[in-house]
Amino acid sequence: MKDYAFILPMSVRDYECDMQGIVNNSVYQNYLEHARHEFLKSVDIDFGAMALDGVNLVVVRAELDYRFPLRGGERFVVALDMVRESRLKFAFYQDIFREPDKKLILNGKITGTALNARGRPEIPGELDRLLDHSCSGAGEQVRRKT
Repeated sequence: MKDYAFILPMSVRDYECDMQGIVNNSVYQNYLEHARHEFLKSVDIDFGAMALDGVNLVVVRAELDYRFPLRGGERFVVALDMVRESRLKFAFYQDIFREPDKKLILNGKITGTALNARGRPEIPGELDRLLDHSCSGAGEQVRRKT
């Protein structure tokens, strides 16, 4: 496993599994979203406060490659890098690995933008600074390797 900007340990809850005893494919998006929110909190970007200020971070595209299923009770980590894709878009490159064997479960690329109070794309200053300094393109390297 390479270095990531952020890694969040989690566990599968039984109610997230389908009749086959594996995690339902839609649940993985919840895992990825939770990790993104926790990452933003870890770098002092308050998702909720931004929304109250009229700035909404939104997903514009989700690409998920399912590699191997998780089962009830299994532990895993969601790892991510955040990369500027363009002046108005950013992407979270996210991978899920089962613990403790580091088996790759999922690769994801979640593309987003920020909308200002008028509903127009505009990256707020604190997010702009984060994209410029702390997450410099590592996600592209991850994607090419997997």
